[in-house]
Amino acid sequence: MTNVVLVGTLDTKGVEYGWLRERLLRTGVEVIMVDTGIMGDPRVPADIPREAVARAAGKELSDLRAAADRGAAVTAMARGAEATLLRLHAEGRLHAVLAIGGSGGTSIATRAMRALPLGVPKLMVSSMASGDVAPYVGSSDITMMYSVVDIAGINSISTPVMANAAEAAAGMAKAFERASRELRRPARLGAGSRPLIAASMAGVTTTGVDAARERLTELGYEVLVFHVSGTGGRTLETLAGQGIFAGVLDLTLSELADDLCGGILTAGPDRLSAAGRAGIPQVVSLGALDMVKFGPLETLPERARYRRVHVHNPSITVVRTTPAESAELGRRVAAKLRAATGPTAVCIPLRGLSTLGAPGGTYHDPDADRALFSALREGLRGSSARLYDYDTHINDPDFGRAAADRLHTMIGAERAAA
Repeated sequence: MTNVVLVGTLDTKGVEYGWLRERLLRTGVEVIMVDTGIMGDPRVPADIPREAVARAAGKELSDLRAAADRGAAVTAMARGAEATLLRLHAEGRLHAVLAIGGSGGTSIATRAMRALPLGVPKLMVSSMASGDVAPYVGSSDITMMYSVVDIAGINSISTPVMANAAEAAAGMAKAFERASRELRRPARLGAGSRPLIAASMAGVTTTGVDAARERLTELGYEVLVFHVSGTGGRTLETLAGQGIFAGVLDLTLSELADDLCGGILTAGPDRLSAAGRAGIPQVVSLGALDMVKFGPLETLPERARYRRVHVHNPSITVVRTTPAESAELGRRVAAKLRAATGPTAVCIPLRGLSTLGAPGGTYHDPDADRALFSALREGLRGSSARLYDYDTHINDPDFGRAAADRLHTMIGAERAAA
C-alpha cells in the first residue's frame, strides 16, 4: 500500500485538501490526512485529528485556543506535525508528504518535512514559494511549488497547479514505496553498496578536491561533493549528523571565514562540527580560508573596500583575510576539531589555500597563512587530532590524492577496531 500524507490546516484549507485527497485517490494511492488547524472547525474529516497533533507536541488543543496566541499555537502544531510525520515514517506508512498553504501553513508543514530523512518525497505548494524559500527548505530536499494564486478555493488557476502537485506526489510516493519494498527496508540515502564520503569544494579548490574524489572513487567509495555556498555546508553538516557517511573529506572551509567576517556565504557557527560529534573519521584542510565572499562589487561594505579585492564573478566579490583574521580562524578550526570524538587529521598545504592564494596569485600572503597555521597548531597542541604538512598547493593533485589516501586509511583502521 502506497501512502501520501497530506498535512495542513483543515479549518482554513479544508475544501482544497478535500479536493487534493480525491485527486490522489484517483491515482491509486492511499491518503492519510493530518489536521494542523487550530481555531475553526475542520471542513473535511482527518485521519489524524488536530487534537492528536497538539498532544504529540505535549499540548492540549483547548489550551492553545484559550491562550489566543497564534504564534505560539502555530509553533506547537508544527512540533506536533513533526512528531506525527516521524512516527508515520518509522511505521513505514509514509511514502510522500504533500501540503498546501500560505505563510502559516507553509511554516507548519515544512518544519515537519525538514525532520524527515533526505530521499523521502516532500512537496510544498505555497503562495510563499516565489520568494526566499531558505527558511522553509533549510538543508532538506523539500520541493517548493508556487501556487500562483493564494490557496483560497478551487478555481481555473489553482486546479491545474494542485492537480500537478497531486500527480507528482503520487508518482514519487509509488517510486519510493517500490524502492523500500525491493530493499526490504525504508529507502534512504546511503543504502547503496558503496560507502559514502562527503567532500567540500569551491571553485578555487576544485582541482585538488577533484583529484581526491577520483582517488576515493578508485578505492570503492561514492563521493558526494558539497559546494561551500552556505547551504552546501549546512547540508553536509545535516547529513553527517544523520550518520550516513563513512568519512568526511572537508578540504574547503571558506564558510568559516564568511561567518567570522560577515560574508554572505556563511553556513553558521556549527560548521565543522557534525562529523566530530558523530565520531566519523574526517580529514580536514584549510581550503579558501584566505578569502571572504561578498555580493556584487557595488555592494561591498565600506570596511572591505580598502583591502585586496577580487571580482570573482558579477555576483561574488572576494576580499583577502588579514593575518589577524587568519589567526582567529586557526583558533576556531582548532577548537572545533579538539571536540571531535572520532579520528581526525588536518592536512596543511604550505604553498597556498586557493587558486588566488598560490605563489604569484592575487591573494598570496605568506604572513597571513603562517598566522593561520601557527594558531591552528597551538590550538591543537595536546589533542588527538593529527597534523600533516605538505609542501604543495591545495590544488596540487598529489595533495588531493594524499588526503584521500589518509582518509581511506583512517576508515580502515576504524572498521578494524570495531
